[in-house]
Amino acid sequence: MTFIYHIAAAADWERAVRDGQYTTSTRGLTLAEQGFIHASTAAQVALVANAFYRDVPDLLLLVIDADRVEPEIRYEHVPGQDLPYPHIYGPLNVSAVVEARPFGPGPDGQFSWPPHR
Repeated sequence: MTFIYHIAAAADWERAVRDGQYTTSTRGLTLAEQGFIHASTAAQVALVANAFYRDVPDLLLLVIDADRVEPEIRYEHVPGQDLPYPHIYGPLNVSAVVEARPFGPGPDGQFSWPPHR
């Protein structure tokens, strides 16, 4: 199994569970606006969280089984980053998400990997 990860607002995930698919690309952008859903490898989660999700309450880390994702996943280079990021080109089927765990920073205000529980 290969896992990829997506940082989600709890409200967005609740809507996805109700609708059967997840369509938020990233903070403040939909799949329709961005063209894909941003995801990360394990090594990239903390970097993304610290760059874009500081001081955002009620976050979840979606643990996604890449083998169960129905849309195409492309690993693409992002300017300024060494490793390519997984991008999901279509609505994410909720059946591919094996866990939605609460995700927040540690006592020092920083996100880390593995995530604080």
